[in-house]
Amino acid sequence: MHDRFARSEWFRHDRFGLFIHWGAYAVPARGEWVRSFERISVEDYQRHVDAFHPDSFDPGAWADAAVAAGMKYAVLTAKHHDGFCLFDSKLTDYSTMHNGLGRDVVAEFLDAFRSRGLKVGLYYSLLDWHHPDYPAYGDAYHPMRDDPAWKDRTHDFDRYLEYLHGQVRELCTRYGQLDILWFDFSYDDMTAEKWRAAELVDMVRELQPNVIMDNRLEASGAQKGSIVTDAPTPFSGDFASPEQIIPTEGVRTESGEPVPWEACLTLNNHWGYNAFDTLWKPSELVVRKLVECVSKGGNLLLNVGPDARGRFPQPAVDILREVGAWLRDNGESVYGAGASTLPKPEWGRYTQHGDTVYAHVLEAPVGPLALTPLRPDQVADIRLVADGTDLPLAGGWHSPELNENALVAFGPDQTSTYPLPDPVDTVLAVRLSGR
Repeated sequence: MHDRFARSEWFRHDRFGLFIHWGAYAVPARGEWVRSFERISVEDYQRHVDAFHPDSFDPGAWADAAVAAGMKYAVLTAKHHDGFCLFDSKLTDYSTMHNGLGRDVVAEFLDAFRSRGLKVGLYYSLLDWHHPDYPAYGDAYHPMRDDPAWKDRTHDFDRYLEYLHGQVRELCTRYGQLDILWFDFSYDDMTAEKWRAAELVDMVRELQPNVIMDNRLEASGAQKGSIVTDAPTPFSGDFASPEQIIPTEGVRTESGEPVPWEACLTLNNHWGYNAFDTLWKPSELVVRKLVECVSKGGNLLLNVGPDARGRFPQPAVDILREVGAWLRDNGESVYGAGASTLPKPEWGRYTQHGDTVYAHVLEAPVGPLALTPLRPDQVADIRLVADGTDLPLAGGWHSPELNENALVAFGPDQTSTYPLPDPVDTVLAVRLSGR
């Protein structure tokens, strides 16, 4: 537990990261699971691999979008389930180095994001629908899982594991210091020691002693694995990774100890680029979900899928910029903050850093705002985080019940109702007196 929290200190401070799902599946533009959903053979998928020549790929533009959003780290899919690699692997020609593009996308991504002061991580799929020794017929997800022609095919899974371990070794030895290794994912009996997980983690710890890993060597996005038990395995990971959901009360062990965690969410409804998915989450929702994660002691890893030419969709760029504008004014309530010792108020959420509680006011009050359950003598001072305005405690309110709480007004008349200064999330820094 101590090692997990020591390694993840920066992670628990930075709180907000960018996930990038990108690969040959951007060409058919129907999401990263297109091979599985449509039962596409390796041979038929090859035309998409051959066509993956992104002429507008500029990792610097990606990094600039992340910085503009106020993100502090980023994770790129070095290899997804289709097996196509975005890095220069010596173990396969199925990569951007050999499909006609001739570029090591991972190396360029790492250089661009590091140059802007961002932490960097790589996603690596434990599944591989291209490798001939990965189980196919009868598997839960393989594109050929129910194709009778594959029923009697044989495979050597140990040979696949040597390939898997070998590629992870390449990522850990040829690209400098990595901050995150994001494995994906375990399912059915394909879990834990099926991947020779203890051996894999030992290798990673030797080569990258400071890297943090997720929990998916023994879990899926819907599960947590032994990281939430009081006896975690050596391959339980450094953080939990709930997918497309924010836990009701954060993540804790059986005995109630907090577990570092990160909700991975898509900005629309797909991980990889989908030309037909225009259901973008507005910046207001992203801000509020980020705050929700932090208020429960977690992070938000927000995904954008670049198109086949290598560009972030413009709506995504615009949303990220709007989120960043809010964070420039209110970032102190997110970076370095976490769950508060105070219970959730009915009008919003609390985050906390040391003796400062950040009141995220999402619903305007009638009259002054009651900073429940704080009493007036527990508050040293209050300021509006966005511009530093000092806000005095309101007094003289005619409800004995309310007078027990610390009250703050958003205008000069302490009995009047005013609109919130920021309708997305008005943040007050409430310094506690220690009483």
